[in-house]
Amino acid sequence: MVAMTAVPLTGDRRRRGQVVAAALAVLTLIVAVLSMGHGASGVSAIGVLGDWLAGRDIAQADRIIVLDIRLPRLLTGLLVGASLAVAGAVMQGLFRNPLADPGLLGVSAGAGLGAIAAIVLGGLLPAAVTAWTGWYLVPLAAFGGGWITMLVLYAIATRQGRTSIATMLLAGIAISAMVGAVSGLIVYYANDAQLRDLTFWGMGSLAGSSWVKLAAAGPVMALALIAAPFLARALNGLALGEAAAAHVGIRVQRAKTAAMLTSAGAVGAAVAISGGIGFVGIVVPHLLRLICGPDHRWLLVNSALLGACVLVLADMVSRTIIAPAELPIGIITAMMGGPFFTWVLLSNRRILDA
Repeated sequence: MVAMTAVPLTGDRRRRGQVVAAALAVLTLIVAVLSMGHGASGVSAIGVLGDWLAGRDIAQADRIIVLDIRLPRLLTGLLVGASLAVAGAVMQGLFRNPLADPGLLGVSAGAGLGAIAAIVLGGLLPAAVTAWTGWYLVPLAAFGGGWITMLVLYAIATRQGRTSIATMLLAGIAISAMVGAVSGLIVYYANDAQLRDLTFWGMGSLAGSSWVKLAAAGPVMALALIAAPFLARALNGLALGEAAAAHVGIRVQRAKTAAMLTSAGAVGAAVAISGGIGFVGIVVPHLLRLICGPDHRWLLVNSALLGACVLVLADMVSRTIIAPAELPIGIITAMMGGPFFTWVLLSNRRILDA
């Protein structure tokens, strides 16, 4: 009787995941087209593309706006949104907690510390170092800070070849607190100009997107997104507990290590290129889990699509709502995600309390 009812349920969830993935792919394409066509300048991306296909001359200003500003900004938004959402889904599966988010391990805090140190203390570095790194200094420091935090956390939580999830969670909270304290100490010595940079960077923005920055951080995010679906089977097994997962042939320790490295890479690269953008990593996977179930084979793919769509939409709002000025994108994601997530939780209290 149990076996007879299990097959239709699985098929229904698979079909639902496929339908949601197809719908999100179309929605992401629509949002991407709208993002390319709207901006403070009013330049038509379709017009520029039509002129290019027809072989007509394109104004230099229009070419710069569409091809050198909007397009790399769009691709950056797609990658950052997908990376944050997938990292959140992986963390929630690893910790078996739907309220986990990419910042739980302190990776975001470590990346923030690296960026803060580069902005405030970068002037103390030798001129040769700053000349060699150039604008890469802040992204490199942010990415390095995130990865160093991840390595420290892994060393604390791993003993005799086994990583304790409970220890990792508690250590992540402690490391986040310590890193936050150090960050606050450095900020205390920042001047007014540095404080403005820190405030805008901490709220997140895609305003500085460029092909050069995308070439530096994009491959890391893309690699994490490619690797994440291969974790689906292990995350599904870990939902039953580590012992049960080991009994069905999952190499638990390798799966946990791969999940942590994937999340750290995705979040570190995303924070390095866009600053601190919250709410995407916790809202998107949790919402999709309510819609299409907890199967990570579809949850990870759908999280990437919806995360990319949400962040590009938020970026489009942030750069047009008070044009020509621009709001930090973190404010938009909080304003969009907070009330909606609260409504979802209130609407599903019976299910969540069961």
